[in-house]
Amino acid sequence: MPIVTPLDRGTILTWLREKDPSRLQSLWQAADETRRSHVGDEVHLRGLVEISNYCRRQCAYCGIRAGNRGVVRYRMTQREIVDCARHAKSLGFGTVVLQAGEDMGLTGAWVSELLRAIKSETALAITLSLGERTSEELAAWKQAGADRYLLRFETSDPELFRKIHPSLSSTAVSDRMAQLRVLRTLGYEVGSGVMVGIPGQTWDSLAQDILTFQSLDLDMIGVGPYIPHPDTPLGVSSEDAGQEQVPSSEQVVYRVLALTRLMCPEANIPSTTALAAVNKKQGRQLGLMRGANVIMPNLTPDAYRISYAIYPDKACLNETMQVGPSAILQQLASWGRKVGQGHGGRRRKAQGVRE
Repeated sequence: MPIVTPLDRGTILTWLREKDPSRLQSLWQAADETRRSHVGDEVHLRGLVEISNYCRRQCAYCGIRAGNRGVVRYRMTQREIVDCARHAKSLGFGTVVLQAGEDMGLTGAWVSELLRAIKSETALAITLSLGERTSEELAAWKQAGADRYLLRFETSDPELFRKIHPSLSSTAVSDRMAQLRVLRTLGYEVGSGVMVGIPGQTWDSLAQDILTFQSLDLDMIGVGPYIPHPDTPLGVSSEDAGQEQVPSSEQVVYRVLALTRLMCPEANIPSTTALAAVNKKQGRQLGLMRGANVIMPNLTPDAYRISYAIYPDKACLNETMQVGPSAILQQLASWGRKVGQGHGGRRRKAQGVRE
């Protein structure tokens, strides 16, 4: 029997808990068919550059949190970052993703100058993922050339969010949903996402996360497993949600990916590095078979990459900056897919154009 969309909360919960392989096969098939009919067989490549691991936040799950004194901090120079963007262009990628901790050393003016430099040398789309920033900074970056912004809300459960994301002060309370709406009004393509299996996450809150993806009309959605880091509060805590605790398993991530594709058929959805970390041989491939249409090869210079340890044993640590386009083409072809051309923005069927 075909899966009828959109799905209500009860149906989403049923699928999230489903373990029967034959029934899950129908979910994988529905997600793959939805992906093919809405975004096609192209897999868009985003060159990821982790430009700084400084962070002012104390997020309870993240290895580069401010309180982790064991991290060797770095901040790439503008020239180093532009060189990485030029490398992404040479590999035929359509987008470069600039990711960092919430580093106030990356000032509004400095980032604007960097964006203009990249745009002057390449025609790449630029995605920023620099944490919570002021509306003035975000507006300036959009004007300077940024195309997309990725800010994960991590969980739609306000109480759990407060536990894992301590506020900077009593007067600086995080409201990522509000910031996502600001990004939309500024004209960005907007991306967000969640971790699956973070301690304290319930099945009901995970179902709400998927419904929130849809209500926010997100252009990009990242879903990956929670991977404990030993140098974080959650990495050494046994606290969870009891019988309702969502496991941080590969199989649950695939269910969330598939359901997200069914609920958000036009979105760009990556098969994440974290998923590849839990299944190094097939994680990316299986993600692409269950709804994803983006992969993000890591182009961070080797000297810095090991220090961007938001979770341990990152799969990309063994990748090199010399990832060959021919190898990617061959790999995708063996999976029945092809490399996407151009910026690979969201394809809105109502308008018939890519953003």
